[in-house]
Amino acid sequence: MEKDVTGPTGALMAEPYITDEQEHEAMQSLEIGLELSESEYSEDEDEDFIPVVELDSSPRSGGDIFEGDDAGGESSQSSQRNRNEFDGLFCPICLEAWTSEGNHHIWCLYICLPCGHVFGLSCIEKWLRQRGRLAKCPQCNRKGTLKDIRKLFVPRIAVVDEESQKRIRFLEEKCASLGKKDVDLCKKESEWKRRETALQLEVQKCKERTIYLEHLLGDLQSRLATAGRGSQGQHEFGNSINSDFYWQGSSSCFKLQRELQVDGARLFDVDTSGKILLLARRVLMMGGSHVLTKMSLIPPHESEDIFLSPSTKIIKDLHISPTNGKLALFASLGKKLSVLSMESNNVILSYDLPAAAWSCSWDLNCSHYVYAGLQNGSLLVFDMRMTGNPVESRLGHTNNPIHTVQSLQHISTLPSGVKTVVSASSIGMCQWNFGGEEERWGAISFYVWPLLIPETTNQGVCISLAYCASSDDIVVSYRPRVEMSNEAVSQPLLTPSPATGQGVLGSHLHLKRVGSNYEKLGVACSTVSDIRLPKSSIIDRQNQKPLFATGDEVSCGLILRELPSFSVTQRLNSHQHFIYDVKYTSTHSQGLLGCLSQDTVQLFSTKLS
Repeated sequence: MEKDVTGPTGALMAEPYITDEQEHEAMQSLEIGLELSESEYSEDEDEDFIPVVELDSSPRSGGDIFEGDDAGGESSQSSQRNRNEFDGLFCPICLEAWTSEGNHHIWCLYICLPCGHVFGLSCIEKWLRQRGRLAKCPQCNRKGTLKDIRKLFVPRIAVVDEESQKRIRFLEEKCASLGKKDVDLCKKESEWKRRETALQLEVQKCKERTIYLEHLLGDLQSRLATAGRGSQGQHEFGNSINSDFYWQGSSSCFKLQRELQVDGARLFDVDTSGKILLLARRVLMMGGSHVLTKMSLIPPHESEDIFLSPSTKIIKDLHISPTNGKLALFASLGKKLSVLSMESNNVILSYDLPAAAWSCSWDLNCSHYVYAGLQNGSLLVFDMRMTGNPVESRLGHTNNPIHTVQSLQHISTLPSGVKTVVSASSIGMCQWNFGGEEERWGAISFYVWPLLIPETTNQGVCISLAYCASSDDIVVSYRPRVEMSNEAVSQPLLTPSPATGQGVLGSHLHLKRVGSNYEKLGVACSTVSDIRLPKSSIIDRQNQKPLFATGDEVSCGLILRELPSFSVTQRLNSHQHFIYDVKYTSTHSQGLLGCLSQDTVQLFSTKLS
């Protein structure tokens, strides 16, 4: 027979029926067990009998005591394992790890109370002494005394080896010290390599300057010897390389006419008919804006700024039209080729280019045509009567930028309508022919490679080209090629070398156009820029030998050399900064030579016979 009762969770559960006889037998067994436990319990038995206290924080179970191996159940076994693992690692009172020596030595200090909880010997002794008769287990509050303390050997003991820890700390400190020393040695090695490279460059610079001075001394001695044998003039020169010297009897002596202060200028051109100086500048005071500045050559030298669109970016080349001084052509890195009206100060025509423009030129035979050399090595031809696409577009031999473009005078040996242009890039000088009927098929131009002039190759890196239209003289300037080793590429300089930008020993090559060919007339060594693309100019002196005007990297002044010998005939006033641009123009009676540095424009004049 069963009756329904309510369980602890409130659910109904069936209670088994127990007879009076069964209940009586159970009570007798319980009383006998209690009497035995009270009368027969002894300290000796307590040593072999260690009860285990199982604490459960759940609300459904209290602190039940399970005796020895009778503690069954999956939950109690899991809790027992967790407690044993904790006891094997730390002392529950001070939470210090068991050690092989000191206050928590595992052989003599690992103890337990009769309740089964484990503590360090020094900790539990201190605990029990402080509480005296009221002493209880710190975990289960069961009464305990000092005599209840027993040694216990647990299956798992985590030991901190103090000697090993000291050894590990020592090795870690030693590794850190060695790592720091290694970093310091690497820094010193890099610094030594940087100094070694700088010294090597300085030695190379000194060698180049020595060679340059030897060439200069040879030129001076040659001129002095010539002057001693003749009576046509006297050669005057100063003790300093910055002084001027020239032939007094020569009609081509250039004298300083005026010096104008400018700010941030890099390019310029001169309109002699309108007495106008046009400069391309970058004004830092206005956030680095790029402007064109018109400056009058007539005192008080009034100036006017023409502000350009921010998309124009840096202007790389600038030329006033040789046939119409009212127009100016400029090329910029903003992928623009633009035409400026000098009367209205407005850009009246602008072509969009497929790449940044590095150079430009007017056609010397037809004022409607202009040329643009691009950064990708292409050369484009535009007809200003057509405001759209270029009429011709050609690819070069390489993708190197075309830094100079010059239109050549038409010669009778070429077919009618053919336009000839020479360009310069790092590989040398190329000749381009446009507009020939044999190059056309309908309205489309066949692809024609430019002609690479053999005399201009294998000389080094081409950095400049100057052309004189009236005499067909050409001077190409070079600097030596820098062969980079794998080690130098993988380990670049940490800081720029102090010798950078001071110039290197390069060369100038003089060519003369003879029909469709180019004749090599002379070559000379000279100090040239090692980082910039300098500008130069050729001066046609009519009945005399032409002069080559170029900046001197040593004195920051302008040097005039007679062609084709390249002997120095005159040194002009020095600047505080390197010379960026050189231009020469002439009228019927006067020649005007200008040079531009970072903050100064100098204009020199000479009388033409």
